[in-house]
Amino acid sequence: MTFDRSVKIAPSILSADFADFGREIQAVEAQGADWIHVDVMDGHFVPNLTFGPPAVKAFRHHVKTFMDVHLMIAPVDAYIDAYADAGADMLTAHVEAGPHPHRTLQAIKAAGMKAGIALNPGTPAEAVRDLLPLADMVLVMTVNPGFGGQKFIDMTAKVRTIRDWIGDREIHIQIDGGVTPQTAPLVVEAGADVLVAGSAVFKGGSVANPAPYGENMRAIRASLA
Repeated sequence: MTFDRSVKIAPSILSADFADFGREIQAVEAQGADWIHVDVMDGHFVPNLTFGPPAVKAFRHHVKTFMDVHLMIAPVDAYIDAYADAGADMLTAHVEAGPHPHRTLQAIKAAGMKAGIALNPGTPAEAVRDLLPLADMVLVMTVNPGFGGQKFIDMTAKVRTIRDWIGDREIHIQIDGGVTPQTAPLVVEAGADVLVAGSAVFKGGSVANPAPYGENMRAIRASLA
């Protein structure tokens, strides 16, 4: 991945039609998605259960942009190779998911993927400061992980702090949770450059009528102008 500092929109397929993931991915990419965001949940680290490696591998056949896989699971390390085999371009683990996040990031990179580290809203920025030399991205959760459609929690101060620590290093800051045309400008101004959006992208559209996907993404981009 060539580093690109422009703001990217990463629709979360957790908000797509579960009966038609392949065509949903194709539709949202055709409408202007930069990345495809895949939320993996284990029913243990978070109170929901979603996609395992076989599902992610099936999604990979349809993703033409960049597949961004967010692991909301614990433990992580035992599954890194499986998600590498599934075709993840970026694999993000939570700093809260285990006692050895440095080792987790090293293992993700050793498996040939970009490495992200995620922070829950209640976790201070300081938890990732020493991990930045190993990270390609820091994911700042702006909802409590586990479900889509939650209300945005303002983490702009945390984003600013992390952006200051990053400086000119090639590290993305991703926001996940409650991203809309109203909240996107707040986090981008603070230093975020990858916006995960689920219901804000998929609302009002379908595979048969994908135009609203593009309209929703353009509304988010327009809010940043």
